[in-house]
Amino acid sequence: MRYEAPETKGEAVSLLAMAEGSGRVLAGGTDLLVQLRSGVVKPGVVVDIKKIVETREITTENGGFRVGAAVTGAELDEHKALKKLWPGVVEAVELIGSTQIQGRASMGGNLCNASPAADSVPALIAAGAQCHIAGPDGERTLPVEEFCTGPGVTNLQTGEFLVSFSLPSRPRHSGDAYLRFIPRTEMDIAVVGVGVSLSLDSNGICVAARVGLGAVAATALLVTEAADALIGTSVDEGAIEIMTSAIRSACRPIDDKRGTIVYRTRVSGVLAGRACRIALQRAEQS
Repeated sequence: MRYEAPETKGEAVSLLAMAEGSGRVLAGGTDLLVQLRSGVVKPGVVVDIKKIVETREITTENGGFRVGAAVTGAELDEHKALKKLWPGVVEAVELIGSTQIQGRASMGGNLCNASPAADSVPALIAAGAQCHIAGPDGERTLPVEEFCTGPGVTNLQTGEFLVSFSLPSRPRHSGDAYLRFIPRTEMDIAVVGVGVSLSLDSNGICVAARVGLGAVAATALLVTEAADALIGTSVDEGAIEIMTSAIRSACRPIDDKRGTIVYRTRVSGVLAGRACRIALQRAEQS
């Protein structure tokens, strides 16, 4: 196995393309190093992307932010402007691992690991985040909800890697939130995770909404029916109840040691309602 640390996107793409599918990208390494040690993956080359400037920056862009794929959770937490604009996204990333892990783990790695229970993904979906991907044919952009195609499987083609995310600008009276349920109090895999983002007009009517749902299907989901239940309402309890019903209808979970199908489906609606109320409160106060 070779280790390479290119300084440009083009060099990284060339290394990954030459590996013909046997290359692996190293950002924080909190997933990859575990997989290497356990023998789950045996790459021909490990490409460390942290020396590529675009992967390590947080920059303003069109009123929103561009966040590098290798920016750590700890760095996101320290970025006051981004945290103010998208508190739910930052909260979701902060749930990944311990304080020590936060110094290494990144949103890019969390997404590329393609776990259906990844914490940052439903929050990014709710935010309408876009993925910026570099590859042999140039660069392309993909919505976060289309990035993963199954457990451990992504939309990345040979030679491609995730460079950064775009988080859009927000009008006044907007808020987002992410909540998850886990069997223990800390550092466990989500049984259910829900992200909600919404915007209100000057009269308190919801004019835009997005809802992301994780750990209840093969990939995290964008639940448009749940968002539609909120748009055009004052986000009262009646609208929230319709939204939670849409969330439960979207669930396609499995039975496992963390929860049954019935349990996960029930919890998904409860969490969605709670996250929606937090997002609403933040929107009213912004």
